[in-house]
Amino acid sequence: MKILLTNDDGIYSLGICALYEAFIQDGHEVTVVAPESERSAVGHAITLNDPIKVKEIFRSGEKYGWAINGTPADCVKLAIEALLKEKPDLVVSGINLGANAGINVLYSGTVSAATEAAIKGIKAIAVSIDTFKDPEYCAAAFYVKDLANWFHKYKTKCLALNVNIPSIPAHKIVGIKVTKQNTQTFKESFEQRKDPRGNIYFWQCASFIDDTGDEDNDLAWLHKGYITITPIKFDLTQKNCLKEIEPPIFT
Repeated sequence: MKILLTNDDGIYSLGICALYEAFIQDGHEVTVVAPESERSAVGHAITLNDPIKVKEIFRSGEKYGWAINGTPADCVKLAIEALLKEKPDLVVSGINLGANAGINVLYSGTVSAATEAAIKGIKAIAVSIDTFKDPEYCAAAFYVKDLANWFHKYKTKCLALNVNIPSIPAHKIVGIKVTKQNTQTFKESFEQRKDPRGNIYFWQCASFIDDTGDEDNDLAWLHKGYITITPIKFDLTQKNCLKEIEPPIFT
């Protein structure tokens, strides 16, 4: 299987390295195209008004991949349209540091790389681990490798999966749940400060999504120790409103 690896944490992140090693050891043909530095929470941004610079990256004297000065979506676009001789069979984005569950998927560069692949008709998996401290990337990569093999062969109209892995020892993972996205809004707080010239600025101090109430969603199952899989799409049309909304009449 031809696999394109990307992320939003940057080409030097341990998460993408763990995936690379897992897929290479499994005998897959792997290409890495990732941002040269962290591009978290950029959503589906793409580069239009500046050149996209590309740099070959080597590890232990061997070609590892390409680092680009663009976004995760740029990485997928450029890889498929310019850098690769053939389209990949699968795009894997991650392993992201921190969960991309709930409303987070709208902001996530990791998820946007996967949806960009889906736009181009290629199956893709966005994968994140639910921690910002001491992540077990190698264990997570093992699950992703098996999931990728399964998804590649699985006959489905779904092109993109958003996967979140709990940050707990492997023997404590309860199972796998295919579930919907939590749509609760963020609970946020901002701290107001002043710089030495008296100008006001703000730091975001805390943000979290409330997973109480509905127990059948990605955040709820993730917090119960399950690996969560959410099929996602790029069509934002609210179809149930198409017949409900009547166009205005201008006079």
